[in-house]
Amino acid sequence: MNAKGREKKGAASLATNRAARHEYHLLDRFEAGLVLTGAEVKSCRAGRVNLKDAYVRVKGGEAFLFNAHVSPYAAAAREEAEPTRPRKLLLHAREILRLARDSRAEGMTVVPTRMYLKNGRIKIEIALAKGKRAFDKREAARREEVEKEMRRARGAKRGV
Repeated sequence: MNAKGREKKGAASLATNRAARHEYHLLDRFEAGLVLTGAEVKSCRAGRVNLKDAYVRVKGGEAFLFNAHVSPYAAAAREEAEPTRPRKLLLHAREILRLARDSRAEGMTVVPTRMYLKNGRIKIEIALAKGKRAFDKREAARREEVEKEMRRARGAKRGV
C-alpha cells in the first residue's frame, strides 16, 4: 500500500504494436502520458486501440501521436471525435528536446510500442527507432524460427 492507503496497481497492457519490433530496431524507450477525452479513455480501457500505423512527431515544442486508432465508444452521449486524430503526449521538456534532436537523424523515427494502465492512468511507451533493412528482417525471422524449434524440442523432451 502507498502513503494514501491505496494498493499499487501493476501495468495492465491495453494495446501493443507488434509490427514495430519487426520493422525497427528499438533503441531508447520513454513513458508518456496521453491527452484523451472521456469517451476515448473508456474505449482504451476496453482495449479498442490500434497502434500499428501510429508514429510520434514533435511540433512546436510538443509531442503528438498520429494515426493511433481509438475506436468510438458506443455509449458516449455525444458525437465522438475522429478515431485517428492527433493526440498530445505528456513528456518532460528535456525528453521532447531529445526526441526532436534524435529523430532528425537519417533513418530514425519515434514509434509507440504499447499502451498500458499504470496506477489507473493510461500511459504509452514510445521508442526511438531505426528502420530495419530487408536482410535484418530476414535474419530476425530466421532467429525466431530457430528459437521456436528449440522450445518445441525441449517441450517434446519433457513429455517423454
